Amino acid sequence: MNYLEGLNEQQKKAVLHTEGPLLVVAGAGTGKTKTLTHRILHLIHSGVAPQNILAITFTNKAAVEMRERVASLLHSDDVLPTLSTFHSLGVRILRAHHEKIGVNKYFNILDTQDKMSLIKQAMKQHDIDPKEWEPKKIASAISRAKADEKTVQNFTPNNNPITTIVQLVWPRYEELKRKEQSLDFDDLLSETYFLLQREPEVLHYYQTLWKYIHVDEYQDTNTIQYKIVRLLSQVHKNVCAVGDGDQNIYSWRGADMKNILNFEKDFPGAEVIILETNYRSTQNILEAAHDIISKNKERIEKKLITDNEEGTKIIAYEGFSAHQEASWVANQSQHYINDGIEPRDIAVLFRTNFQSRVLEEAFLNRTIPYQVVGVKFFSRKEIKDIMSYLKSAFNRESLSDIKRIINEPKRSLGKVAVAKIFSNDIDGLPAKARNSYESFVKILDEIYEYAQVHTPSETVKFAIQKSGFEEKLISGSDDDKERLENMKELVTYAKKYDDVENPFDSFFEEVALLSDQDSLGSNSKDSNTVKLMTIHASKGLEFKKVFVVGLEQGLFPSQRDDATTKHEQEEERRLCYVAFTRAKDQLHVSYAKLRTIYGQERINEPSEFFNDISDTLIDIAEDSYNSHGSRSKTYYDEDDGEEITTFYLDF
Repeated sequence: MNYLEGLNEQQKKAVLHTEGPLLVVAGAGTGKTKTLTHRILHLIHSGVAPQNILAITFTNKAAVEMRERVASLLHSDDVLPTLSTFHSLGVRILRAHHEKIGVNKYFNILDTQDKMSLIKQAMKQHDIDPKEWEPKKIASAISRAKADEKTVQNFTPNNNPITTIVQLVWPRYEELKRKEQSLDFDDLLSETYFLLQREPEVLHYYQTLWKYIHVDEYQDTNTIQYKIVRLLSQVHKNVCAVGDGDQNIYSWRGADMKNILNFEKDFPGAEVIILETNYRSTQNILEAAHDIISKNKERIEKKLITDNEEGTKIIAYEGFSAHQEASWVANQSQHYINDGIEPRDIAVLFRTNFQSRVLEEAFLNRTIPYQVVGVKFFSRKEIKDIMSYLKSAFNRESLSDIKRIINEPKRSLGKVAVAKIFSNDIDGLPAKARNSYESFVKILDEIYEYAQVHTPSETVKFAIQKSGFEEKLISGSDDDKERLENMKELVTYAKKYDDVENPFDSFFEEVALLSDQDSLGSNSKDSNTVKLMTIHASKGLEFKKVFVVGLEQGLFPSQRDDATTKHEQEEERRLCYVAFTRAKDQLHVSYAKLRTIYGQERINEPSEFFNDISDTLIDIAEDSYNSHGSRSKTYYDEDDGEEITTFYLDF
């Protein structure tokens, strides 16, 4: 039992409580992953077979971290519990029972772009103008409906006009997916739930298999995820939910705060343990975060404490313009790097994606290495092209993939020829086009045959060569050569699947399910960089130095209207709390008096969050008051990073 020695009393209680439902309310930085992994270790040491343990989380990054930690604790990775994301769990169950839902075992998983393509096709077939009805909103409405357990059959429009459009588009979208033997991300959850619900023998198998269930980030579960957990835990009732309502920031994609608030009601007799000792941040950072979150009413009461030092105060910066704010952030980052801080230990967090542009300019001007998190390696055209070759080789009914690559690289198949191919009029093709098409089919056949006796990394390399991309790009422009290098990076990435069970299943699944956070470090050349990202993308991460920019009323918190609910207002505070608690040593907050949004210059007031932080916790950066009651500011000129200019503002 010496593995318990490194746990505090509350963590130890959570680890030792093995029978019956358990809710662990784990504040930011309180060691929830350590608690979860030690609980799994304790179960195994107590005689529970690893295969009888399931742990579910939300991102591949978190699942990989948990898997590595459990393997390290067990001193082996031979027999591990099932450690998975919700979506990966869905893929596992659906592939095992694919015939029960009428799809190929190697069904394609649509990414966002592929999904939007099919949505637009469905709209076109109903003569719905995409300029009048935004396809993204229709796709989002369908996603929310699925998360709320709706189907094409039981979906009914409400007062929102878009729901009438959804009722028309959704059935055709489903038909197009089935024709391609494809599922989207939402299907991986909804189809799993409906399968478990209607097939008692399948449900019984998994209930018997997974006797101990752990759910990380429970506050982020939507209705379908919550119901899957309820179904799987019905027999043994050994469900351990770990989460923090104060970090519920995904209601816009269906996360339901009630799931964590109602845990004791849903699982009678549940034990509730609160983790409040923070091991990440200084006391001043935690006090500032508490100043923000304590104003929320919809929460489980707790206050983070720490044995860490008090730390330096929060540095607050009030800029004249967004460019000046960005200049200050870049200069501060440069100072830290000059003092020995690694770029990877610095993060700049913002509420909305558009804010990254001026920040990028400032970092480029100072040649500071940076990475905009969310620009995915796997979203690059050349990577999607190679993946389409691989997916088409395994699933010839994946029409979206075939359409993408049938003329990539160019093989003299024009639009008319492609239309004939997709209508199965192969005999109607001119001789040259027919030969090109047959050559394309032969390439897919050869890739599939090669994959049967080779690893994923070898097969990716083979596909790059056999498709003709290598020959085309190697003698092309610098951009072409960079695209080829990216393809070779995919070979490197695929190596991690060479020695796993069902390697191609795992490879296709992981690539399809990668999230924004998973793009961190996907390219080793970019790993030691300052990270620029939205606050949503930062969840689960930590950095020594954190800048939270754009703390302006209307931007963060985001602009509210009369229809904004109390829950949505409180979610903005939770988002700010998440941002602050990413910082370990130093937190910076800033805002700009002037910012151009959608082409219009706007005068801003500081965010209510900016003003909520206790004055005793803040140091105003490079700022003093003049005799007239105005503040004088010092900043680095944008044309010369070293020259200091002073100006005055009335506040």
